[in-house]
Amino acid sequence: MTAIPQERRLVTAIPGPKSQELQARRIATVAGGVGSTMPVFAARAGGGVLEDVDGNRLIDFGSGIAVTTVGNSAEAVVRRASAQLADFTHTCFMVTPYEGYVAVCEQLAELTPGDHAKKSALFNSGAEAVENAVKIARIHTKRQAVVVFDHGYHGRTNLTMALTSKNMPYKNGFGPFAPEIYRVPVAYPYRWPTGAENCGAEASAQAIDQISKQIGAENVAAIIIEPVLGEGGFIEPAKGFLPALAAFAKDNGIVFVADEIQSGFCRTGQWFACENEGIVPDLITTAKGIAGGLPLAAVTGRAEIMDAAHSGGLGGTYGGNPVACAAALGAIETMKELDLPAKAVHIEQIMKPRLAAMQEKYDVIGDVRGRGGMIAIELVKDRTTKEPAPEATAALAKACHTEGLLVLVTGTYGNVLRFLPPLVIGDDLLNEGLDILEQALAGI
Repeated sequence: MTAIPQERRLVTAIPGPKSQELQARRIATVAGGVGSTMPVFAARAGGGVLEDVDGNRLIDFGSGIAVTTVGNSAEAVVRRASAQLADFTHTCFMVTPYEGYVAVCEQLAELTPGDHAKKSALFNSGAEAVENAVKIARIHTKRQAVVVFDHGYHGRTNLTMALTSKNMPYKNGFGPFAPEIYRVPVAYPYRWPTGAENCGAEASAQAIDQISKQIGAENVAAIIIEPVLGEGGFIEPAKGFLPALAAFAKDNGIVFVADEIQSGFCRTGQWFACENEGIVPDLITTAKGIAGGLPLAAVTGRAEIMDAAHSGGLGGTYGGNPVACAAALGAIETMKELDLPAKAVHIEQIMKPRLAAMQEKYDVIGDVRGRGGMIAIELVKDRTTKEPAPEATAALAKACHTEGLLVLVTGTYGNVLRFLPPLVIGDDLLNEGLDILEQALAGI
């Protein structure tokens, strides 16, 4: 267990003087395009708490954007990574391989959905994983077109910016983008014109119709979707949508790719979010929570698809770094030992009723949604028109930050507050964080 006391403590204003000094140094030397949610500088973190350089302890509802799922500096992660650091830090797997890379791929084959033969390739970031999934799908199918969805987010490289739906801040001014990318509707229950009950069937029919008419199924290499959309606003596609798209892909020789970079590794109450409707993707991309905070990503999929690329066609100097692989084995050990899928379900059982009660009390909350430890509220100016309320969302986040609760804003319209606590957070911290949120709602 972490040595950091698991309690909120504010000893200065947020940000404190030391953070302000560091911020001045940052402004002088760090590119302005690199933003931060809070202007506080971290000193230590563990469990559900982040401590800044001024000694303030914040309740962490962000997990470094779903990365420190097992808690910061989890014992098994530190133990395994430290041992690997002492042995060697790098050889490049493409030069002289090592067991840790193989062991991570074995765990991925065991844990990801489906009982078919699977293989993996390891990379550094989620964007790299998605980009390589596209490469693999294209060489396997000998096709070029890639289908993605409204509100989707897949990364910041040129190709993954093209795949991403949201312009600001991810795409604006950075084009031209990669070609042969096609965007179709997603089943967004809260905003579907004819209502949530019709959403899954209608949205899947629209998407399939657009693919068939505008692209031609025979030209599509891959369909890529987040089983729970992350940056788009923690959107759970309506029931039936994902199975319909997966069936369409299977019938037409299209590689179905589940982007589980944010939703994977226990975050939604299952090892992978696509399991909720029994989806077995052809390829699955993972990163974020995979290695307890160290940079690692993977593409895992059907062996015959993964083997389509020629030798040397996949890789990268740092891909599957030995220290990151050791950390991943420690993170997976922790997830299994603590049964973190069950812990995520427990977090949902605490958060959802309390957020629903706040929705009853405050009209600004239009929707409460999500699964496990991936929960969100969507803020609106009017519940009838559902006009987004990004200003209120920003004000709510700032009020939470001032009181020592780290929360993140997301959504295509900038009007969603998302909650991604470490899955090892204690109930007392979780409830205290919700208390702070409720007090902040009363003040906006």
